[in-house]
Amino acid sequence: MATNTRLRLKNMLDESKVVMATFMTLKGVRTAQIVSQTGVDAVVIDCEHGNTSDSDMHDMVVAVSGSGISPVVRIPSHDGAVIKRALDTGIHGILIPMVNKAEDARAVVRLGKFPPVGVRGQGSPFAYIEHGFKTASEYISKANENIITMIQIETAEAVENVDEIVQVDGVDLLFIGPNDLALSLLGYTPAKFTETVFLEAIDKVVASAKRHGKKVGILAADGEAARKAKERFDLIVVNGDAKSMLAWYQRELGIARS
Repeated sequence: MATNTRLRLKNMLDESKVVMATFMTLKGVRTAQIVSQTGVDAVVIDCEHGNTSDSDMHDMVVAVSGSGISPVVRIPSHDGAVIKRALDTGIHGILIPMVNKAEDARAVVRLGKFPPVGVRGQGSPFAYIEHGFKTASEYISKANENIITMIQIETAEAVENVDEIVQVDGVDLLFIGPNDLALSLLGYTPAKFTETVFLEAIDKVVASAKRHGKKVGILAADGEAARKAKERFDLIVVNGDAKSMLAWYQRELGIARS
């Protein structure tokens, strides 16, 4: 079967290549285009914490996909309508926050898959375009396997239940959210990445994913952290647009005024 070259995220994961991505919290087509030109393999449009409306999400997915990069959406909740709206844009992957139990994972997988696997409804006139198909029927026949379902592990409860979560059919990747995980385990964030309980939790998630043949990802604060993470993670989200912009201006203006 020929590889769908539009699906950069899926293809790289299938080939065991490390995917480099970043978060987008700022809305806008031009912003999405610019971020897509940075060298990333995927852009995660953050509808959980970002300044992104439903309409913005649709436009930004098109901008990212049109740049040859895989668009991913982090949804704000487990609500079925939210999941459907995100998938109907034509995203290549969906990132689902705060999944704490296997029941949570089964529920969101069911909402995100077409029958007979799930209950996702068909009606989008857009999704097939971003997957490079000519018809909706082609898209529907492949969507369940082509769209990467990513589950965030970011609480002590999720870490405790990770072996059950990772075995849910339809879960493709576990994504460690280190900031919320630090809050849950340590009571503060960001972690120093020296805390034993925090590091042991990360190790447990990675080991569980590897043991059950699933992919695993993490958020990295900068390039150096991302470089180190390549040793054992399949997806690395390197910071985000707003924080990177702020850091660049602070650094460069500091130099200019020195």
